[in-house]
Amino acid sequence: MTTAILSALPDEQSTLVAHLVHPQRLMHAGRAFWRGELAGRAVVLALSGIGKVAAATTATALIERFGVARVVFTGVAGGVGDGVNVGDVVVAQDYLQHDMDASPLFPRWEVPGYARSRLVCDAPLSALLLGAASACVSSASGQFDLNNLVPGGTRGAAHRAHHGLIASGDRFVSAADEAHRLRTTLRDAGHDVLAVEMEGAAVAQVCHDYGIPFAAVRTISDRADDTAHVDFPRFVQTVASRYAEHMVLAFLQKL
Repeated sequence: MTTAILSALPDEQSTLVAHLVHPQRLMHAGRAFWRGELAGRAVVLALSGIGKVAAATTATALIERFGVARVVFTGVAGGVGDGVNVGDVVVAQDYLQHDMDASPLFPRWEVPGYARSRLVCDAPLSALLLGAASACVSSASGQFDLNNLVPGGTRGAAHRAHHGLIASGDRFVSAADEAHRLRTTLRDAGHDVLAVEMEGAAVAQVCHDYGIPFAAVRTISDRADDTAHVDFPRFVQTVASRYAEHMVLAFLQKL
């Protein structure tokens, strides 16, 4: 069975491509897909593109064109939950689209036609991914000087792997008041969101439609506040790509 590994940005996946055994580059739907083996498992690596529509197109192509049996998303996100700090990782338990609002026809955040606002990730896959993420952040503690990467980073801090709700939307959340308002509004409605990003909920919906197991892990690159635009590029290049490499390889070894 083939596992799809999705990332939003090239820097998040470049080291994985370098590890591919018998790599084969294929073009489809205007996208490059890399087929090969990682950790002895058949995989297809792909960049989702940024935003929900691009991610949904890529996920559909992986299922329809490449016949993948499962989809795993790795990338970065802004932390908004209590105790979710830069250098931590969040494994998604479920996903919500924070910009979905078809009210008054449907309740706010509910996906029309699904009678729900949150789409649950595959539990067994997520458990394996959480184990790989926990091992990664434990071994990485102290390796990255986050003081030099981001304002407020903690030198030698022990980082954590979290498991919970992630919210996606077609907006890069980069202001403290916006992040606070988003988190508070969702929490007051019973949705205690840990992190925000721009693709995962769309992939979760596509995988739900096709009955394909889906799991996702996001490295926290910023606190979705006024410094997010500064933190993000450097963090992706220096930390998140290395996290992704170690987490994905460990996850595949556990399959």
